[in-house]
Amino acid sequence: MKKAEASVQVKELCRKNGFSDGTFYKWRAMFRGMQVTEARRLRDQAEDSKLKCLLAETLLDVEALKVAARGKR
Repeated sequence: MKKAEASVQVKELCRKNGFSDGTFYKWRAMFRGMQVTEARRLRDQAEDSKLKCLLAETLLDVEALKVAARGKR
């Protein structure tokens, strides 16, 4: 982002770093005006919520298997 603001062409920046122009503009819309620490915190929160969801689904599956196993005896 800082390089793009420093008048480096977006196409050149994307080519050197290996991502598309669309990805750059998507990131810029999401993270414009944020400091690096704020962006990292936002990413960590999103990752934490995904992990919590996966854990909840796994615990639900385990509980369902326990209930099914009780009925077969």
